[in-house]
Amino acid sequence: MSWYRNAVWFVKGLREYTRSGYESASKHFNPADVEVNVAGRSFLVTGANSGIGKATAKEIARRGGTVHLVCRNKERAEVAKGEIVTETGNQNIFVHIVDISNPKEILNFAEKFKNEHKLNVLINNAGCMVNNRELTEDGLEKNFATNTLGTYILTTALLPLLEKEADARVITVSSGGMLVQKLNISDLQSESGTFDGTMVYAQNKRQQVVLTEQWAKAHRNIHFSVMHPGWADTPAVRSSMPDFYQKMKNTLRTEAQGADTVVWLAVSSEATKLPSGLFFQDRQPVPTHLPLASTHSPPEDEEKLMEMLEEFSQKFKSTSPG
Repeated sequence: MSWYRNAVWFVKGLREYTRSGYESASKHFNPADVEVNVAGRSFLVTGANSGIGKATAKEIARRGGTVHLVCRNKERAEVAKGEIVTETGNQNIFVHIVDISNPKEILNFAEKFKNEHKLNVLINNAGCMVNNRELTEDGLEKNFATNTLGTYILTTALLPLLEKEADARVITVSSGGMLVQKLNISDLQSESGTFDGTMVYAQNKRQQVVLTEQWAKAHRNIHFSVMHPGWADTPAVRSSMPDFYQKMKNTLRTEAQGADTVVWLAVSSEATKLPSGLFFQDRQPVPTHLPLASTHSPPEDEEKLMEMLEEFSQKFKSTSPG
């Protein structure tokens, strides 16, 4: 049935995930939801030097928030910071250089950040789609290391900081691709069978949905959400999915349109009136499974995923300085 699920997802995407889908959905948006001043609140955005991450950081900066840009490349990060400061007039923009595929770097960064800053909103946006199986210096498959384990380690490391603040939020940027994947905890690092980067990415994005749901149950005073930005014209799409980009480039959303729901989840009071742990598209909660698709997983698999990620995390904690 995988061909059927893929076909349903693609047809659905043609209607909803493109620029015209955003334009149609936005007719029902309330502009006042995001016309807010968030001065005094602190936001951390990963993967913030380009694409949806930068667009999100820029919109939060326009609203007066203190924005921490977590990026892998210092030069690109400084360029992004300069652009944000120039366009918004907000000087409270800070750069942190961290590779989200490197657990030890994340842990060291989080310890330092907790001692120096407060945090109201964490936005997990950094991600990658590597089309050939690559290992990091720690021997981790790179997509898993970045999209799933990196997201898990950073979030759990910063939860104590978030717990201290009123109206704390965690938003994770996922993908509609996860709709074609059932959680698979038997091969987290894609060691078996033929490697398909697109499907590995989609599996990671399913894992992010599960993480969000599990965190929401465990941490009641933080509002967790996960979202699909639609199909946006970003550098990541151009480099990781060149064939898709060539076919769809005239219909893709802008980066700002892709970031709209992230911003809404980060700053609006309306977002936190909805339950924690939901999956969003265009400011609305949407199902995490397609009709007739056998992508539901048993609760014990979802709990086991959390246990496995915690075991990875503890292993790297034991080898990190301090």
